Amino acid sequence: MSEINLTQAEAEQFIEAAKHRVDDRVWDYPDRGEKNSIPLVAPLRKEQFLLDMYRGSINLKKVAYQERVRKSIVLLRLDLGTAPHRNPDGEEIPPLHLHRYREGFGDKWAFPLPDDCFKDLNDLYQTLKDFMEFCNIVKPPVIRRGMFS
Repeated sequence: MSEINLTQAEAEQFIEAAKHRVDDRVWDYPDRGEKNSIPLVAPLRKEQFLLDMYRGSINLKKVAYQERVRKSIVLLRLDLGTAPHRNPDGEEIPPLHLHRYREGFGDKWAFPLPDDCFKDLNDLYQTLKDFMEFCNIVKPPVIRRGMFS
């Protein structure tokens, strides 16, 4: 967990802030074992964010998409193709889950996926688009779809 902590109210404001890509660069969707960190900005808050994309090297369905602020604070992370997650209180969360910043715990808490946010979890590229919408990235980066996405 990051040394820098946010209050829950600050984290929620960051999550809800409208974010934009910083330029028109075309990013490649990560291939097996690759990851990308794409810079974003919230113009009204003058705050910088990162959108991270990671693909597993053996299990191509293992994917993590996350949104960070202040370089190291994870606000949201979507985990697909992973093992179940155990929260600090001992509750076990299914393998498809969403981590959301929680004051005092960082990204250690996960929740089952909301039913209405992700259209087709078998389509990793669509799921990325849905995650960007969930993160309120209103002007998303240009990401070229890969052969296995």
